[in-house]
Amino acid sequence: MPFSDLPEHLLMPALRQFQPFGLKKDNKPYVGLRDPFMLTEETIVIPAQAFTVIQRIDGETTSENIAKALGAPPDKIIDLLKRLDSVGLLWGPTAKKLEEEAIANLRSKGVFPVRSSGSLGESADECLDQLKQWFEETEDPEFETPIKAIVAPHLDYARGWPNYASAYFSWKNTTPPDRVVILGTNHFGNGDGVVLSTIGHASPLGVCPADTNVVDKLEKQLGEGATIDLIDHAAEHSIELHLPWLQYCFGNLPIVAALIPNPLVEMIDDDGKRTTTDEFINSLQSILQEVGGKTLYVSSADLSHVGKQFGEPRPVDEQRKFDVERHDREMMAK
Repeated sequence: MPFSDLPEHLLMPALRQFQPFGLKKDNKPYVGLRDPFMLTEETIVIPAQAFTVIQRIDGETTSENIAKALGAPPDKIIDLLKRLDSVGLLWGPTAKKLEEEAIANLRSKGVFPVRSSGSLGESADECLDQLKQWFEETEDPEFETPIKAIVAPHLDYARGWPNYASAYFSWKNTTPPDRVVILGTNHFGNGDGVVLSTIGHASPLGVCPADTNVVDKLEKQLGEGATIDLIDHAAEHSIELHLPWLQYCFGNLPIVAALIPNPLVEMIDDDGKRTTTDEFINSLQSILQEVGGKTLYVSSADLSHVGKQFGEPRPVDEQRKFDVERHDREMMAK
């Protein structure tokens, strides 16, 4: 097949978000391309040397020019593009169709399935025992007044449990609220506005349903811009990782889950339909006053990312730790 016979989105291909990972087979290196949204159950695996092709699929270079630049056989490039397209890793009608099907499936089930929080344990009892142990190893912060909101990480449990346990300690053995608002970080999503979830979230301890009384009002007031990128929640861990801690403290209580965009990146005004953070906060505040009841808040944030794994050449010594803590405290005080 000549390049000219390819559909338009393969003539100038553009990659969607993906997570590469290395593996070996028969002592030969390969690269897996994982779709964080899991639009299909298939994971593309390519020879390591073929990853140079992937790096050139930028939405600004034609597939024909990619082949010419690499001296690659056209049929091999075309075959790779078709494989990527079949699982939704390229922008275009295939990915759009798969995304629509995925959203319809999620809405019909009414819940985002267990993903990241599954690392806590294989059964609910095992998870509860682990959380109990971590709380027992945590010092009581002894706050003088009730805590209404916390800032806690969305780090993996093995490294982050001291932070989670310290943040949630004061909510143990307290009266459950009517709802918890969880504000997550949108790591992989494509939405550049606030993304409100209209369905529940699951963990090994059960399902926290969406507080429809609040969510429905938000959706009505803000319009489809607040929920149009719902698929972003399917790839996100920043909300799910908090569920077991909330469920340990309060059970499967209703939540208002929203992904907040990067405040340092301006919104792309391409359709005027997305919801800004200020719009969301103002609407949420008025609606919560209207519905009443007790609301607690969780800001899912990792604060500073430091160290060589995040591209910092400076070592994380005692002075660096001191500087980071001072910076984080100053930011939270603003």
